[in-house]
Amino acid sequence: MCDDAVMPTYVAFLRAINLGPRNKYPMAELRAALESAGFTDVATHIQTGNVRLRTPARSVARLTERLEAAVAADRGFPLDVVVLTPAELAAAAAGGEARLAAVAADVGEEQVHGQYVTFLRDLPAPEAVERLDAVVEPERARVSVVDRAVHLTLLEGYQQARLDNNRIEKVLGVRGTNRNLTVVRRLAADWT
Repeated sequence: MCDDAVMPTYVAFLRAINLGPRNKYPMAELRAALESAGFTDVATHIQTGNVRLRTPARSVARLTERLEAAVAADRGFPLDVVVLTPAELAAAAAGGEARLAAVAADVGEEQVHGQYVTFLRDLPAPEAVERLDAVVEPERARVSVVDRAVHLTLLEGYQQARLDNNRIEKVLGVRGTNRNLTVVRRLAADWT
């Protein structure tokens, strides 16, 4: 067994957890399931499936599969999981801050209605990023793709937005899950 002090730490984001009656997952039960599956130092933040854990695994792809299998075995329903290193999370938080500041400087802070980060499972193809840029309506939203993070700044309320996580996934052809920048900031501060 690997010593906890040298085991890598990862941050996992579960997609669409606790959003409807079919996919309820209390965080205490999620932590217990992951610990039973062999993960250590498991912590969660709020009820939306933000998880920090340690494991001797080095492959993010295999770790993602293990996490999805553990959740499916425990709950009986599949969930998509996106796994990041702490460095990737810190970079996404900093990128979100920079993007928010740039857009606020361009349109005025009062015009910004929200800043979100969609964490992607895989890197999107350059032509997919071009397709995403082409569907953005600059009077409604601004978007920037950096590695596996899509920074979305909304210039209207989230409920009115035409560009959301589902559309971003469809255009990019990559599964992902989004969080607001407030949550990303907090996780980066606490978990990196």
